[in-house]
Amino acid sequence: MRVHIGGDHASFDLQRDLVSWLAEQGHEVVDHGPTGYDALDDYPVFVLRAAEAVAADPDSLGVVLGGSGNGEQMAANKVTGIRAALAYDPELARLAREHNDARVVSVGARMHSVEEARSIVETFLRTPFSGDERHQRRIDMMSAYEQDGSLPPLP
Repeated sequence: MRVHIGGDHASFDLQRDLVSWLAEQGHEVVDHGPTGYDALDDYPVFVLRAAEAVAADPDSLGVVLGGSGNGEQMAANKVTGIRAALAYDPELARLAREHNDARVVSVGARMHSVEEARSIVETFLRTPFSGDERHQRRIDMMSAYEQDGSLPPLP
């Protein structure tokens, strides 16, 4: 699978590990940076590029990284067509894919060991969307709102 990845200085070491590890697992990794450590870099520079690449590449998924993962998730969710989930354990990563068809997972490098982050990412990448009608209906409501601002009808 093609995996787009982007982060910031707070996640630089984890990102370097994940880029190598994912490639070893047989994934095609597209690294959107940073490629060098800069304590003053800004995560939107790299995260928005990774999320845009996922949106343009329907057969791919994405990983965005930061200190907590919060800002990175928020940035990725600004990209039209992207549903990014902050995952703090493999179960949440699984549910983000299975129920929400999330295309990007956000992980906080300061919140997890390398092994924990690998487990979150691995679970996210190997879990398919369930395709259940109720989940698709909810995704369709969000997509409609994103496209034209139409609110779902009240029950």
